[in-house]
Amino acid sequence: MRGAMGSAYARLQRLTDSLQDPEKVARFQQLCGVQSSSSHEERDTQEAAGDGPRHRGTRHQNGLVENGAAGCQQPEKKKMQPMRRNSLTGEEGQHFIIRNRLLYYLFTLGTELGNELFYISFFPFWIWNIDAHVGRRVIVIWVWVMYLGQCTKDLIRWPRPPSPPVLKLEVFYNSEYGMPSTHAMSGTAIPLSLLLLTWGRWQYPFFSGLLLAMIWCSLVCLSRVYMGMHSVLDVVAGVLYAILILILFHPALDIIDNFNLTYKYAPLIIISLHLALGIFSFTLDTWSTSRGDTAEILGSGAGIAVGSHVSYMLGLLTEPSPDALPFTIPPITVTLLGKAMLRVLIGLVVLLLIRAIMKMITIPLACKVFGIPCDDVRKARQRMEVELPYRYLTYGMVGFAVMFIVPYLFTWVGLH
Repeated sequence: MRGAMGSAYARLQRLTDSLQDPEKVARFQQLCGVQSSSSHEERDTQEAAGDGPRHRGTRHQNGLVENGAAGCQQPEKKKMQPMRRNSLTGEEGQHFIIRNRLLYYLFTLGTELGNELFYISFFPFWIWNIDAHVGRRVIVIWVWVMYLGQCTKDLIRWPRPPSPPVLKLEVFYNSEYGMPSTHAMSGTAIPLSLLLLTWGRWQYPFFSGLLLAMIWCSLVCLSRVYMGMHSVLDVVAGVLYAILILILFHPALDIIDNFNLTYKYAPLIIISLHLALGIFSFTLDTWSTSRGDTAEILGSGAGIAVGSHVSYMLGLLTEPSPDALPFTIPPITVTLLGKAMLRVLIGLVVLLLIRAIMKMITIPLACKVFGIPCDDVRKARQRMEVELPYRYLTYGMVGFAVMFIVPYLFTWVGLH
């Protein structure tokens, strides 16, 4: 019995080591046309010295290489760099060369599906234009998935794939730990929870919804390996972890949402719970971007829940009768698209203004309260006393605006 268990453990260990191998990430990048600029320059130097195959063309000043035999022109390979610096260290990242532009833009889109810009655009769009009932529940799942994922990262503390051999096409989150991939977790939880919550409430082909969810999940997961930010094991663990959390929390969504809407003291309990989770989850001895991200997620969830409660109490949230279900997808008309775009435009302007104002208020205020110099904002934000209240209050207010301030504004101007 012990021998069988030992053999199974050894096989599991070999599988884990194989999936965590950074060479797998590097080979996937090479397969997708990602190349180090240093190796490209070294090869060009060897070719110029006669140590390798020479180019058949002549280099022109306009950056094109003309083929001497066919007379055609091809664009010169251009060095690229990560679009955003590391949010903690200011690191800009190494140069790289992309030989397949289509895959680069596709996987850039995939990785953006797990970033703040997507969240602050997609969730409001869904709530304002499609179904707030579903949107509230998806956000509950998203908050728990991201919170537990970030806490697990800080407990396991496995580093991201090393460079070399991996090329870092993104360095924004490079200071965080890698296991599990929270991009993979959100990229799994959001489309699957949307599928589970809309099926039976809306009329659409189930296979189409499942296919879209699988494409969404696959795109996000593959993008994290392509970007060099996660090992295959990080991504697989993230997917399985998200499915486990979804299984545990999905049956309780109706209870949680009903409590948030109807219980008299729900706002006080929600704010206290989310704040306590943020404070007691930070066990790291050094500052990490995951701390701010966790506070941002918890603040957003608290703001959404409190805004939902206020909207319900004021009669702004109305639930359809069971006879009205399932909804049918309305025909796409110019009027429908125009109203949706107008809601998004007005709403996002309000959200961005609120975020900017709260940032201007909370960071200097936290610095003053805790006696921290505020001349270097990035350095000040590396203190938990500054980063926590800034992120929690700012994004709590943004979440509150998504569910109450902006919908109330829509009612006032006749766009609800």
